[in-house]
Amino acid sequence: MMKALVVYATITGNNEDVADIITDALENLDVEVEETEMTMADPADFEDVDICVICPYTYDEGALPEEGLDFYDDLQDEQLDGKVYGVAGSGDTFYGDNFCVAVDKFGEALATAGASKGSENVHVNLAPDEDDIKKLDAFAKQLVEKAGQANE
Repeated sequence: MMKALVVYATITGNNEDVADIITDALENLDVEVEETEMTMADPADFEDVDICVICPYTYDEGALPEEGLDFYDDLQDEQLDGKVYGVAGSGDTFYGDNFCVAVDKFGEALATAGASKGSENVHVNLAPDEDDIKKLDAFAKQLVEKAGQANE
């Protein structure tokens, strides 16, 4: 059975919602999923799964989550060759060019670690709505398809 780890950081609860939607979508595709808050996770945990998902929030003017800084730094030193990753997160379009910057930065960190991008990054404005749920379901499906190809 394919395994996934979904790691999220949240202040308002929006990214926990994003993580929950992705977790449900992956479980519906017969993936065994562990979902955890970023402070409780270690980037090395990604070594034990096929699909690596991060749901970070972007703080203020494009800053990474305070509690996710060590995770971000350590992530880039991991060896995640053969793993498939996806990054989705909530932000606020109020911040313009800094909207969901952390999502893209975590994506780059996973690529640096050698993981393969399984789906385009998903940027959610504030709380996920019906359209976002559709996007996140499609995101999960693409990750599973890509991971399935990687395991063939």
